[in-house]
This record gives sequence, C-alpha cells and structure tokens, in this order.
Amino acid sequence: MNTLVIKVGGAFMQADELALELLEVIKQLQQKLCVVLVHGGGPMVEELLAALSMTSHKVAGLRITPSEQMPYIAGALAGTANKQLCGLAIKAGLNPVGLSLADGKMCIGSVLNPELGRVGSVVAGDPQLLKLLVSNEMLPIISSIGADPQGQLLNVNADQAATVIAQLLDAELIMLSDVPGVLDGNKELLSQLDGAQISQLIDDGVIRDGMIVKVQAALTAAESLGRSVTIASWKSATKLLGFLRHEAVGTLISPAPTSRNTHSK
Repeated sequence: MNTLVIKVGGAFMQADELALELLEVIKQLQQKLCVVLVHGGGPMVEELLAALSMTSHKVAGLRITPSEQMPYIAGALAGTANKQLCGLAIKAGLNPVGLSLADGKMCIGSVLNPELGRVGSVVAGDPQLLKLLVSNEMLPIISSIGADPQGQLLNVNADQAATVIAQLLDAELIMLSDVPGVLDGNKELLSQLDGAQISQLIDDGVIRDGMIVKVQAALTAAESLGRSVTIASWKSATKLLGFLRHEAVGTLISPAPTSRNTHSK
C-alpha cells in the first residue's frame, strides 16, 4: 500500500473544527493509503514564550532557538500540540500514536547553524517503527522536535521534517498551510512549478518569508523522491480526497526531468 505524508502548519493547530475535518478525511484516505501526519506549532510556541516574557525571532522562516528556550518549545510542540492532535484524531475515529522525530531513531538530527541555537536539521534514519505502526492501521502524528546523537533536543523546521519522513518511507508528500498553494503576483493559484520557476518567483519577491522555506523543502523532496510534491490548504480538507482520484489539489512542485519519476501518483 502506498504511503502519504501530510504536513500541517502552526495555524492549523488552533482551528479545531477544521483540524477535525482533516482528520476525518485522513480516516477516509486510510482506506487506500498508509498515512503519516507531521506537524509544527509556531503560534503555540509564540504564545508560550510571550507568556514567559521570552522574545522570539525568525531568520528566513527559521525560529532562533536559544538553549534556555528549548524545554518550553519541546513542551509546546511534542507535548501540547501533539497530544491535542492525538485527542482530535481519537474523536475522528482514528488510532493515533504521538511521536517526535527522535522516536525509534526515525531521524538523526544535527545543529543547523550555531548562530540559530538549537535549530536542527535531520536526515532519514530507521523506518522500522513507522512501518510497523502504519501496517497496523495506526496514524503516526509526529512533532518536529528531533535530537542529535548526543541526545540534545533540537527544534526542526516542520517542512524539512516532513520532507525527511517522506524520504524515509519513499512516500508521497502533501504540505498543508492556510493558503491554497503557491500564489502568483496577482494572488492566483499556480497549478505547477519547477525549480527554475521557483527561483524566478523568489527573485521577483513573489515567494517570500516562510513560503521560501516551504517551496524549497517541497522541491528538495520532489528531487530526492523523483515525484511531485503538493502544497495545498487544510481549510478545504475534503478536496484532498481528490488525491485518491489523481486530481490536483493545490500546487504541484515538480522535480527536474532527470529525476527517477516526474509525475505524482
């Protein structure tokens, strides 16, 4: 059975009704696909840090993470956000298992840039745990908290985390946010983009801020997996059922023609 990795962003975590709708759609997708959910939780982190009178800054979409903030960020993402999603998944009739990137050594982390503090990057590790869970019709719900080989916890960009989980499972990947996909200068949806088009849109300032990280992560996944990656919205979850009918549900980020396979399933 094919595997689908779905990544959801931070704003999704604060929209319970829409989150529940997506989880109900995932239950339908599970009839034909193995599904893994990867999540961020930026707004929850920001609220917690503000309540603790801690400042929070981002550079190119990546949150600077001082060591003293890491316990709170891990608690917000791997704790509160993860378990709230698990609770909603139970309500939707799913069998969730809440995880972090460090569990089962599924991903191996390292510090991305010392100037960013505990911001981490991960590479694919051991897929055994995830394969065991999805083969038993469970829904892994994975937070973007990782660890390096010394056990130091790391704050990983959720887009990059989802990309590596897709690599780990040789899976299809859908990145969901609060926009329907990548928009052009007139705010119209672009149905498909390749690397050259993405570079041009970044140069033109059309793709900027956090969306740069998102499309570059999607392009990295597309190139490494040899298949298109979808950027779409969680606000219209039922549209994702079109994935089962091989219909476009957002913006397809396409790999170069030299990749193994140039078309999304």
